[in-house]
Amino acid sequence: MFKFLKSAGQKYIDMQKRNFDAIKDVFDGDDEQANEQALKAEVITKEARDMGLGGDYRAVVEGETVKLEGKVPDQETLEKIVLTSGNVEGVAEVDVSGVEVEKAGEASVFHTVQKGDTLSAIARTYLGNAMKYPDIFEANKPMLKDPDLIYPGQVLRIPGGKAPAA
Repeated sequence: MFKFLKSAGQKYIDMQKRNFDAIKDVFDGDDEQANEQALKAEVITKEARDMGLGGDYRAVVEGETVKLEGKVPDQETLEKIVLTSGNVEGVAEVDVSGVEVEKAGEASVFHTVQKGDTLSAIARTYLGNAMKYPDIFEANKPMLKDPDLIYPGQVLRIPGGKAPAA
């Protein structure tokens, strides 16, 4: 289970507007809460697929939790789908227990961006060298478009990173 700051992240309503044509048929009956969760699940699934993340998966939304189901090619893809699903306003957790990873790999360390953080500072903390910030930027593409545009509450993956000593 991956934890996220539910008050931070991409604005769901903006994602919904971008993806409206692909998701307008998900409504089923008069249950507003079920319709909203189905709509959110479709938007989150489509957002990850639009980023070119491979695999055969889908998101299911239950309250503040996104449950991922299906199959992905590798650990890196799984982690990127987790970040795409979790860095959405209103999402507090992403559950990956329903996902099969075809090619296992070493799990990345995750960092929740704090006010004042930069990729250089994060690289110094987790990779021991501030000049390795491009490694973190590359590991978080296509979710990150610019190494200078990170925000508090956003969760980043850091492959090969070592958790800082307490």
